[in-house]
Amino acid sequence: MRVNHLITGLILALLLVGLSSGLEAQCPMCRMAAESNLENGGTQGKGLNAGILYMLATPYLLVGTIGFLWWRNRRKEESGEPEG
Repeated sequence: MRVNHLITGLILALLLVGLSSGLEAQCPMCRMAAESNLENGGTQGKGLNAGILYMLATPYLLVGTIGFLWWRNRRKEESGEPEG
């Protein structure tokens, strides 16, 4: 059963990496806009960096929360504690 999950995860990871090649198209444009804004005394580049970090952290927080809830419920089932 674990082997099936491992194979499924590897296939999914390869698909995600393979399909994400077009996502880099806007990076140079965003970088140039942020650099020119910062050179002219603006602060939009800092906001762009904060937004990128926010978008990066959100999936990890969601997956971590779901994983913790799954682990806690699984532990309760194994110990025979009643839920609630």
